[in-house]
Amino acid sequence: MAESAETFDYVVAGAGSAGCVLANRLSADPGTRVLLLEGGGKDDWIWFHIPVGYLFAIGNPRADWMFRTAEEKGLNGRSLAYPRGKTLGGSSAINAMIYMRGQAADYDHWRQLGLAGWGWDDVLPVFKRVEDHAEGASAFHGTGGEWRVEHPRVKWDILDRIRDAAAAAGVPKIPDFNTGDNTGSSYFQVNQKNGRRWSAARGFLKPAMARQNLKVETGVAIDRVETRDGRVSAVVYRKDGATRRALVRGEAVLSAGSVGSPLILERSGIGDGERLRAHGIDVVAHLPGVGENLQDHLQIRPIYRVTGIKTLNTEYWNLVSRAMMGVNYALFRKGPLTMAPSQVGAFVKSSPEYATANLEFHFQPLSLDDWGHGLHRFAAFTASVCNLRPTSRGSIHLTGPLPEDRPDIRPNYLSTEEDRRVAVDSLKWARRIVSQAPLAPYRPEEYKPGAHVSSDAEMLVAAGDLGTTIFHPVGTAKMGSKDDRMAVLDERLKVRGIDGLRVIDASAMPAITSGNTNSPTIMIADKGAEMIREDARRRG
Repeated sequence: MAESAETFDYVVAGAGSAGCVLANRLSADPGTRVLLLEGGGKDDWIWFHIPVGYLFAIGNPRADWMFRTAEEKGLNGRSLAYPRGKTLGGSSAINAMIYMRGQAADYDHWRQLGLAGWGWDDVLPVFKRVEDHAEGASAFHGTGGEWRVEHPRVKWDILDRIRDAAAAAGVPKIPDFNTGDNTGSSYFQVNQKNGRRWSAARGFLKPAMARQNLKVETGVAIDRVETRDGRVSAVVYRKDGATRRALVRGEAVLSAGSVGSPLILERSGIGDGERLRAHGIDVVAHLPGVGENLQDHLQIRPIYRVTGIKTLNTEYWNLVSRAMMGVNYALFRKGPLTMAPSQVGAFVKSSPEYATANLEFHFQPLSLDDWGHGLHRFAAFTASVCNLRPTSRGSIHLTGPLPEDRPDIRPNYLSTEEDRRVAVDSLKWARRIVSQAPLAPYRPEEYKPGAHVSSDAEMLVAAGDLGTTIFHPVGTAKMGSKDDRMAVLDERLKVRGIDGLRVIDASAMPAITSGNTNSPTIMIADKGAEMIREDARRRG
């Protein structure tokens, strides 16, 4: 039996990047009552706020749900850690802080799939209105919004030389990745303010927390949504060992991310009927696309040792330098403690057949074996590179009917011939850049995969050995047109066949964006909240 039942106009399940935006926007009307549910805890740990804290948060059960993938054939049988943020702000509290929209063609593709209102000209005003850019308003940027965007507060000579090398390899230097065409190299813009991480919780949720009509619950296990006569009636969750039901007067919104949202749908009886019945779950709506269409950016991480130039590796392991990092941060909010894992990026075409850049490099003045493990003790940089528009498709499904049952995550990396070809070409591109004259004085030596790896077949094996997630899972409850049988949502983010239920987070993307996915998720949430308010006004 449920311990208690309160009634709300809106119940938002998940307080990650999207959920924080939704809570802010939906509670702006004092006449509504909003409940925000979060499975993790409060964001009151220091490493959620000091930018370099991702080194300590990823792989830590205080901050990370500690998911793992199944063994991946394309990765030579390896299972990967699959980090997801476990706190208010979700993955925006532990991610790389990179502000990236993707390419105009990404959103025009969504529109061409039959999703009216999702083209570049439709979404650019949304990106601008939520933004507070350090350089002020312009044709492509906005000010006064909640999503703070600044330039990095630390630079490394090795990264400047890498940009010079990329230019020598034919990659132009550009000032801004966020104008609709990100081809070229630049310093990444970051979601920080004065040297501190600017998470979605800090930007959107904290200003709304004082509102009397917003209730935030942390440390809950979100179980399922209940329906009655084809309409959502309640969201069921557990806290402190007791079951609670939040009655829904208006709408329930799932914003638990590309892992969490499809699992809640399936536990609610919404998904592939045969799969649900196998777990003893009654079928409420047969939607075979739930949990399918998983897309992620697989990053391949070649590492190069260097000499005669500083990297974070050597600075970190020097006790004097490490102490000065702390002093520099404490006094000036500058230096390595402010750094995102990647400061410099480059977008290129793996081959001329692509209309727009399909590879993204994240150049890092550091190296390590895995996130969550220590830095190497030698000077090195990483030329991480990912295929921006993979054709491989995976899935995320439940393994049992309870919230504590671990998900079955199968990204299916490198399962298509095109993705395998792009993986090999991306390693060749890394070598092309590193071989240019501007880096020659530092004698770069390929530590991984190693110069002995030379044939395409060997490079593909190396890609499988070095490849890992770059933390961009999307698409597991995708929007789609009426004739797309695998679509879970319509273009207004409504779950098909269920009134009063939407999914608003990265799982709604029909196709992955050509870049880091956090800010596109923020955009989707703001646009989705506007749709909810519009529909409420129509209902009177």
